[in-house]
Amino acid sequence: MSIVLDAGALIAIERNDRNVWAALKRAALRSEHVIVPSTALAQVWRAAASQAQLAKVLKYCVLAPFDGLAREVGALCGRAKVADICDAHVALVASREGEQLYTSDVADMQALLRIIGARRPAIIRC
Repeated sequence: MSIVLDAGALIAIERNDRNVWAALKRAALRSEHVIVPSTALAQVWRAAASQAQLAKVLKYCVLAPFDGLAREVGALCGRAKVADICDAHVALVASREGEQLYTSDVADMQALLRIIGARRPAIIRC
């Protein structure tokens, strides 16, 4: 099983959200992958000293690249009539690789996953 973290989940890590930290610990204990779409990382990363904890966590995450999905992300944005490529990228990665998606944008992710026709992942609010 693997979990996917969107930008909201990365911000939750910075804010010491207990639920997200617990999920990361469970993933580590079970040797599960924690996947961070590269667009979500770009959305929150500012290389600030206050992001030291996030930097440590990222060492143990798998970064999902944008390159191979750019056209699909654009097409999904078109079908969903949205402009947020980050959300579309996260939804595509989560639908293919994640069993759980940690997000602060539950409604947006549900809508995108519905358009994709994905039966997974489970969406967890953070």
